[in-house]
Amino acid sequence: MRPLLHLLTTLMLLAYPLAVYFGLTYLPVGSIALVLCALLVLRLVVQRQQIKLMLLPLLLGIGLTAGSYFARRHDLLLYYPVVINLSMLALFGYSLRQGPSMIERFARLKEPTLPSEAIPYLQRVTRLWCGLFVVNGIMAAYTAAFSSLATWTLYNGLISYLLMGLLLGGEWLYRSIWLKKS
Repeated sequence: MRPLLHLLTTLMLLAYPLAVYFGLTYLPVGSIALVLCALLVLRLVVQRQQIKLMLLPLLLGIGLTAGSYFARRHDLLLYYPVVINLSMLALFGYSLRQGPSMIERFARLKEPTLPSEAIPYLQRVTRLWCGLFVVNGIMAAYTAAFSSLATWTLYNGLISYLLMGLLLGGEWLYRSIWLKKS
């Protein structure tokens, strides 16, 4: 049951911008905040093993959604993508300082014995991800503060995911084609 709940809460959090858009557009005031708050609390309960990594963003998300519900202010819901991007930036940035870099950790899941010459490349890729989290965080904050709900949803629910997919796919393509030639 726990893996199913984990999958469901992951999918729902990925769909957070769409849920906010449809909830604010079609549901009574505060109801989407209550649903999202319950979802984040459920995620906190389900994710006990990995709690260290995601505790702060989950607690901040719960605070934002609960605050939105009690204050009857929808704008608080719009700042959760900022929290996520800052959290990911902190996580990836910390891994660069303390080592191994986050991308090296992911690479070692597939290939535990990486050659030492791969480490600088993986650190550069981790820095690229940090740059993307900075851009996404700035854009998430900008769209939350200064744009329409539709623009916020478009950026945080589509464009930011496309940028992450392009970085992931582009890096994979570079690694699998051009690096193998050298």
